[in-house]
Amino acid sequence: MRVLLIGSGGREHALAVGLAADPSVEFLAAAPGNPGIAQVAELHEVKATDPAAVAALAVELAADLVVVGPEAPLVAGVADAVRAKGIACFGPSAAAARLEGSKAFANEVMAAAGVPTARSYACTSPDEVGRALDDFGPPYVVKNDGLAAGKGVVVTDDRAAAERHAADCGRVVIEEFLPGPEVSLFVVTDGTAAVPLMPAQDFKRLADGDEGPNTGGMGAYAPLDWAPADLVDRVLAETVEPTLAEMRRRGTPFAGLLYVGLALTPDGPKVIEFNARFGDPETQVVLALLETPLAGLLGAAATGALAQLPPLRWREGAAITVVVASQNYPGTPRTGDVIEGAEVPGVIHAGTARRDDGALISAGGRVLSVTATGPDLVAARDAAYTLVDSVRLDGAQFRTDIALGAVEGRIKL
Repeated sequence: MRVLLIGSGGREHALAVGLAADPSVEFLAAAPGNPGIAQVAELHEVKATDPAAVAALAVELAADLVVVGPEAPLVAGVADAVRAKGIACFGPSAAAARLEGSKAFANEVMAAAGVPTARSYACTSPDEVGRALDDFGPPYVVKNDGLAAGKGVVVTDDRAAAERHAADCGRVVIEEFLPGPEVSLFVVTDGTAAVPLMPAQDFKRLADGDEGPNTGGMGAYAPLDWAPADLVDRVLAETVEPTLAEMRRRGTPFAGLLYVGLALTPDGPKVIEFNARFGDPETQVVLALLETPLAGLLGAAATGALAQLPPLRWREGAAITVVVASQNYPGTPRTGDVIEGAEVPGVIHAGTARRDDGALISAGGRVLSVTATGPDLVAARDAAYTLVDSVRLDGAQFRTDIALGAVEGRIKL
């Protein structure tokens, strides 16, 4: 199988590693890629959000399967353009990707499907924002209606901060706060059949103890031994299957990766958000534990053959990823710093680049995702942080408490 992967971040590097390890993959290309992805794939220059350019590259490379990693190309219609060329593509259509592209649309779909989620208001004026904030009270949850690279959500007790974020975004969705531990569940689907992956938990706040601003994610771990035994089955029945049925009813079936962000509330699991692609950094830990060949799984979803796929196989043990971010992240990150010790197994590249002299340098906010596995969470944590300590990046930021609550048994339902 000849595979083309679209994207250049940590999620895409993790996907590239999984695809390259699949015996059925004889050729792997990535566009535009990054220095980490270049270790396992042939890189090509392309603007990932240009549907015609991506489709042309897929034809040029005689790709059998295109895997679209990021959300922006999906919302732009890249999957539609690729499929129009007769090439299988893992990723939803532009119409279906609105589940991530618009929070208001996702809430509309969930309401029609009877999916358990937060009450919400879509707001376009300061008066509407004020009334919504009055209704829900603190903590205030304010979401940019459109794409915001994982940083469009503010959860705060500060009314003024909530109002500022709403003003900065323009069109926003304001929701009631959902209490309880948060869980990420990835579901591979061909529009009808749905195959859940292993649940994971990520850490959105910048600093230890869930302090500091929201980020795109500072770390993750799996499995979740503290989660209810029936969690996945319940989410499939109450959320995933009704959502897929509603999307089919609308004539815009969702095929690809449905990311379900959940809060495990006292009333049961409720949806915080949908994404239309693999989440970052949860992808790193989930794929590290997946034993089933990745290209076969994604290819089955892209060709409507998911129901014929054997049950997924998982490796024993646990996986943890710790994000190493640049100085000033999640504000304007400092870039151009030399990175040492990052070109080893387990170090996933996100915001990296090559300098003219060949040196590896930082080129974004989240620079690396350091991922390790072990027979249990304690061993995986030790291995991950040992690997973090071997990486050198001036001004680096990372959390020291990824999975610590789970290890210490402090997560309560």
